[in-house]
Amino acid sequence: MVSSVYIHIPFCEKICHYCDFTKFFYEEKMADDYLIALENEIKTNIQESKKKMKTIFVGGGTPTALNNRQLTKLVKMIDFYFDVASVEEYSFEANPGDLTEDKIRILKDHGVNRISMGVQVFDDEMLEQLGRLHRVKDVYQNVNDLIKVGIDNISIDLMYSLPNQTIEHFEKTLDEALQFDLPHYSAYSLQIEPKTIFYQRYKKGTLTKPPEEIEADMYELLRREMRNKEIEQYEISNFAKPGFESKHNLTYWNNDYYYGFGAGSHGYLPGERIINIRPFPTYVEAANETGKPVLHVEKIGKKEQIEEEMFLGLRKSEGVSIPKFEEKYQVSIEEVYGDELAQLEAKGWINRNTTFIKLTEEGKPFGNEVFQSFLLDRDI
Repeated sequence: MVSSVYIHIPFCEKICHYCDFTKFFYEEKMADDYLIALENEIKTNIQESKKKMKTIFVGGGTPTALNNRQLTKLVKMIDFYFDVASVEEYSFEANPGDLTEDKIRILKDHGVNRISMGVQVFDDEMLEQLGRLHRVKDVYQNVNDLIKVGIDNISIDLMYSLPNQTIEHFEKTLDEALQFDLPHYSAYSLQIEPKTIFYQRYKKGTLTKPPEEIEADMYELLRREMRNKEIEQYEISNFAKPGFESKHNLTYWNNDYYYGFGAGSHGYLPGERIINIRPFPTYVEAANETGKPVLHVEKIGKKEQIEEEMFLGLRKSEGVSIPKFEEKYQVSIEEVYGDELAQLEAKGWINRNTTFIKLTEEGKPFGNEVFQSFLLDRDI
């Protein structure tokens, strides 16, 4: 059963120097055209109103780059096609600075109960270097406004291993972030992706990242500071107070099905992964004409599902549930991966008991090698 939906709003007031997500500079007319196309895609694929979902996540880009009229149209559209009243978690990504009190009220009045804010770093100079428009004061303003309006399930995203960043600098960002005492934090090391400004600078030799050992020290600092505040690490890059883990992101890590709507979005339905067209005019044209602006459909058989179950599940601190695996795939995990599990256990990279398989502290730095062990060279 498909119980989650991701909706992509690709507009930004400014393109960050590190970002490789599907995004376009915000223009009012473009956004109006996009929302019409998006609704046709949702209508074509859902074919009903008030469809029940467990989670809804609206990401970007920056969904809050839309103006008040467009944002109202978007949340009314979502409310028409999905039973928002029964949704457990309804999240919107937001950019500090363009999340006005009026926009917060629009979201709150239409059922949004969680906000994920892209803060990145508590340093105005470094925010400018990253190509961010907001400043530190905007974060304080937005958190205050959210709580005032009645949305207190707030997550903030942080980044580390940034150009010219020291451990002491990251520690200061962490200290300031944790002073908010929020229920959820995500933190990611900078990845220099092709087709970004940072990539161009990196190729020219004008941008460097901290050495790998410094990045590893930053990650250990992150985990230690979260533990000290009793904020539990439930996934490699995600930390939450008990009960505030992101239900939507757990959909991905549990290898469950979800719809994906919008330019460049990904959906995962029984037997297939669907990747949408990215370029704006092409997406809008296809969504309006057919309601299926699909670039590629990847067939997912039992073999691929099992591999992904292991890759994704091991990202979680609790690991992969053996009983759930065996119930889902009607095969013993020992039968599929007996030799691989024995080898990884001998290296000290995984722990297993009768219920779960999970990465050890020693295994976490070797996560990619562990994941590769679960690639199958045979059909199941």
